Amino acid sequence: MDMFEHVTVIKKANVYYDGKVTSRTVFLEDGTRKTLGIILPGEYEFGTDEKEEMEVLSGKLTVMLPGAESWTSYEAGQSFEVPSNSKFKVTADEVADYCCSYILE
Repeated sequence: MDMFEHVTVIKKANVYYDGKVTSRTVFLEDGTRKTLGIILPGEYEFGTDEKEEMEVLSGKLTVMLPGAESWTSYEAGQSFEVPSNSKFKVTADEVADYCCSYILE
């Protein structure tokens, strides 16, 4: 899906790591929550409350998922899932654009 229609957008940005990672929260008509964001080059760690699906829209992210023994790279058009109540690490060598979908279990 390249476009979301009939949505509510929270104007205030979610800002992490001194502005090196930012996102905006979007609610779809059915109440589904997503964030659209940008990750600048660097290494970051994030925690989750809910299960998440991270879709890389542009650029490339290298990810260490919970329980994994090695890093995996994801490029534009690819996605990965992160379990709820966990932490994961992300590195970016270039600017990366992403969409995060929150999955209620």
